[in-house]
Amino acid sequence: MSGETDLKILLQNMEPVLNSGEYVFCKVESLNKIPDMEKLLFFFRETEAVTVVLEKSTADKWNLEYDYISSWITLNVHSSLEAVGLTAAFANALKQESISCNVVAAYFHDHIFVAKDDAEKAMSALVRLSM
Repeated sequence: MSGETDLKILLQNMEPVLNSGEYVFCKVESLNKIPDMEKLLFFFRETEAVTVVLEKSTADKWNLEYDYISSWITLNVHSSLEAVGLTAAFANALKQESISCNVVAAYFHDHIFVAKDDAEKAMSALVRLSM
């Protein structure tokens, strides 16, 4: 098993990092509509459409529609995909600050997307949680 599973260790070692840039969630009918797949941060196929997440500037250049501009926070701790409680812990900490979050659990790290205007407040809440 790869990554940490102990919640206490995960919280103590979260090391949240606010990545630079503005990110948007867009929907497309097909990935064939994407001029350069390398520009996508990630994509997810749903029944209704394909969700793509990318930098706002690229979405603007490609004339993709969006209605939510977010900041991207990475938790630098290598969390196991089998870890229990990490998402609930940071989601609750953000909830206490009235911050919504969209979460992506990748192989090595958890990634949190929050409204651009809430980025600094979210970082403060995450740092407090890790103390």
